[in-house]
Amino acid sequence: MEELKPKAESLTHSISNYLDTFYKLALVNLTQKATNVTAGVLAGITTLFLFILTLFFLGMGLAWWIGGLINSQAGGFFIVAGIFIVLMVVIIVLRKKLVFPVLKKAILKKIYE
Repeated sequence: MEELKPKAESLTHSISNYLDTFYKLALVNLTQKATNVTAGVLAGITTLFLFILTLFFLGMGLAWWIGGLINSQAGGFFIVAGIFIVLMVVIIVLRKKLVFPVLKKAILKKIYE
């Protein structure tokens, strides 16, 4: 009977170590996934900001160019605004088939990376 007591204590200690290690491993995995998602979101926001800035300057240049062609700066800006409105409508109409699946795939890829 006395042999059983040290073995039970050893088993209890081993189980305690196992659970502690499992908890630490789960915490490290969770931290790594959160870090990957955060880095992906920050990279996405930065890319989006640069894309919008580029689109702004391209739109301004296109508006001035078209305005010079038709001899009306205001007309050039209205034409470019119309192009952007058409693009927005197309994106809004196709968001469920085009935009959402791409975003979902990107987010899931970052989570399971």
